[in-house]
Amino acid sequence: MRVLIGCEFSGTVRDAFIRGGHDAMSCDLLPTEKPGPHYQGDVFDVINDGWDLGIFHPPCTYLTRAGARWWPERRQEQEEALEFVRRLMMAPISRIALENPPGAIGTRIRPADQYIQPWMFGHTETKMTGLWLKGLPLLLATNNVKAEMLMLPIAERSKIHYAAPGPDRWKERSRTYEGIAEAMAAQWGLVLPAEKREQLALF
Repeated sequence: MRVLIGCEFSGTVRDAFIRGGHDAMSCDLLPTEKPGPHYQGDVFDVINDGWDLGIFHPPCTYLTRAGARWWPERRQEQEEALEFVRRLMMAPISRIALENPPGAIGTRIRPADQYIQPWMFGHTETKMTGLWLKGLPLLLATNNVKAEMLMLPIAERSKIHYAAPGPDRWKERSRTYEGIAEAMAAQWGLVLPAEKREQLALF
């Protein structure tokens, strides 16, 4: 499949799909941290280029409920962020996954189709993430390590929450966990568009 990973600078999800044999490209205003197919610029510059699957990670700064106490002072920024999400959801791509923490997307646009945690995919950490899906099945857990995680000190199992302040804190908090990326590639990489299933049936 041709896969567009929007708002990703780390290359984590992109590279998981490439390892699965797909033609994947990441896109972000920032350069990619890892060598690989990447468009540095506005995701809407390339969103109409015939993708089979789009996975989008819109910035959550004005959307996450963790920052709800500042929402009244940032109404304009939040409206712009929500419009960005709506445009991504309406992209001309038959299969779309959009991820974000619990917050304004769920209350202002529509509820998430599911919530996942890193501990469902082999990481002994917590970070609740919502998935808004179109044409895709729910993402199934691959390695549930919740019991092991609960044995760790809270600062270790909540590393994202306790990350040290600094200019790059938002970047570290926004990264997709490798286990989740691998699950996306393994499970959603099998959901072929009808026309590609027909092409494969010819061989």
